[in-house]
Amino acid sequence: MRISSVTMFEQSVSSMNRQQGEFLKVSQQIASGRRVVNPSDDPQAASRAVGVDQAKAVTQQYADARVSARNSLSQTESVLNSVNDAIASAKTLMVQASSDTLSDADRQSVASELRGIYETVIGQGNATDGNGRHLFGGYQDSSAPFVKKADGAGGEYIDYVGDSNTREQRIDASRLMKVSENGESIFNSVPSGAGYVAEAGKFNAQGERIGDNAGSVTFSGPQVIDNGNSDYGESFRVVFTSDTEYSVEKENTTGGWDTLTSGNTYDPASSSVSAGGLRLELKGEAVAGDTVEFAPADEMNTNLFQTFEKALKVLENEAGNPVSPERSAERRNTLNTVMREFDNSLDNVLTKRAAVGARLNELDVVDSVAGNRMLNYEQTLSDLVDLDYAQAISDYSLRQVGLQASQKTFADMKGMSLFNYL
Repeated sequence: MRISSVTMFEQSVSSMNRQQGEFLKVSQQIASGRRVVNPSDDPQAASRAVGVDQAKAVTQQYADARVSARNSLSQTESVLNSVNDAIASAKTLMVQASSDTLSDADRQSVASELRGIYETVIGQGNATDGNGRHLFGGYQDSSAPFVKKADGAGGEYIDYVGDSNTREQRIDASRLMKVSENGESIFNSVPSGAGYVAEAGKFNAQGERIGDNAGSVTFSGPQVIDNGNSDYGESFRVVFTSDTEYSVEKENTTGGWDTLTSGNTYDPASSSVSAGGLRLELKGEAVAGDTVEFAPADEMNTNLFQTFEKALKVLENEAGNPVSPERSAERRNTLNTVMREFDNSLDNVLTKRAAVGARLNELDVVDSVAGNRMLNYEQTLSDLVDLDYAQAISDYSLRQVGLQASQKTFADMKGMSLFNYL
């Protein structure tokens, strides 16, 4: 076989380049800490690593979404805590205002403090999340959900202009979580099983209170005496047909009233009315046309702001007016109704707060599960592409020796010539 000097040089250079390439590849692996630097190093592992990287990125996106959800829920919980404290303070003031020993000035002082709480609750209802979005506006979160409007009689009322939707956020592949509550469900609702509420006064066909009673009848209750009664859960009213007689009526499905009993004798000293498994205690002087209605809480006033307005009206308008049995009865009845409504509103806020707290706890659980998932992804990715340093250092030393041998061989061969053997 004919061997030329050019052949020997080419083979030596080729061997040296190959050894140098393998040495540089191992050096690159050690520098990057990865076994698979280029897809060609291990196509199958590189392909699987891309899938794992994508899964990690999605998991991280959900983690970022949970941070946002936690911030929104934490702010909601904080506001609900403030509303809870405000309602509790208002209840305390109602107990104080119910005392017959208070003077006009005392009740004006109570009314002034109550109005401050009222304004605070309005402010909490219009709270924002720090990014300009209102917490309780539903999808209509760009503007305040609770606004003051004129009632046409020289007064004002609070109107909810948000919607009944609730913002949601996907916190995991299989979990879409509510991250807020709408104002309707917090400030204009009562919890299920809230019981009965009674209210004295004259009402229109729509159940709206349109006037005060003319007499001085006061009520207490209603108390549940038989929740198994077939009529339990229906709406009732006591209508005085004279100062000594009354009838008991039940609301029918069309919004009208059917008479259950009539011609009942009324004792101003104390009378007990039973209907639908409930008992209502009445006393005081009655006038024909006076009415006391008692119905499930969700069919009566459920608006927290309207509850404040009723209490403020009876406290602020009483100052300077002569104290009469009728006005005293009106105040007592209104405050009794208001305290029950505050109880129901407080229970509702506590229920919503508990639900928000449960979602915050769920976020912690999902975070823990996602953390374990990320660890699994990291381990899988490490198994696929990460470098075994002990093996790599051994290969590095071997490639270094191989490269040095190639360089030594080339240095020795380049001084040889076939002419030396002629």
